[in-house]
Amino acid sequence: MPNAAARVFVRLLPWTSPDGKPCFLAGDGTGYVSRIADQVEEEQLSSAGDLIDEARRVLAALAWTPGELHLLAVELTAALADVRRVAKSRGGRLTALGPASVHT
Repeated sequence: MPNAAARVFVRLLPWTSPDGKPCFLAGDGTGYVSRIADQVEEEQLSSAGDLIDEARRVLAALAWTPGELHLLAVELTAALADVRRVAKSRGGRLTALGPASVHT
């Protein structure tokens, strides 16, 4: 018999379906897919940080081509979308835990 005290949450995953739709996971947050999602989120956040550093270097040089700026904008847009998805997922999980779990 399942543990009645176990809580089930719906988590927005850090990837989309092949047709671009959001993917969700229902569970207690401890399973294999949850651990993979945690790893992917950490990689996405780390990549965004690296990209911010690169953008600062490129922009500080004051000598870039339109192609370099375009590529930078494309990469920053993708990273921002990933970070936004991570923030929405983590915010949703905090909300599901209730106000006592959110510390200011």
